[in-house]
Amino acid sequence: MNKAELTARVARDTRMTKVQAARVIDSLLEHITKTLKKGERASLVGFGTFTVTRRRARTGRNPQTGSPIQIPARRVVRFTAGKALKTEIH
Repeated sequence: MNKAELTARVARDTRMTKVQAARVIDSLLEHITKTLKKGERASLVGFGTFTVTRRRARTGRNPQTGSPIQIPARRVVRFTAGKALKTEIH
């Protein structure tokens, strides 16, 4: 499912227009992004939790040449599924 399909389903289920549903989805994603940029976690009870973690620097390999390259440390987003989501999937 992509964003357009999600917007269409939300619009249908809530009897909103697609434009209104798109605003709601954009607002949700914007607030989750802002929260993660601050280094905080974003939890949606029953769905899951988004957190920011630190990935340490490491040595990798250039796939074309096989020569070692240094991959710098960076912040990455992690998602942990909530109990209700895990139950639905299994």
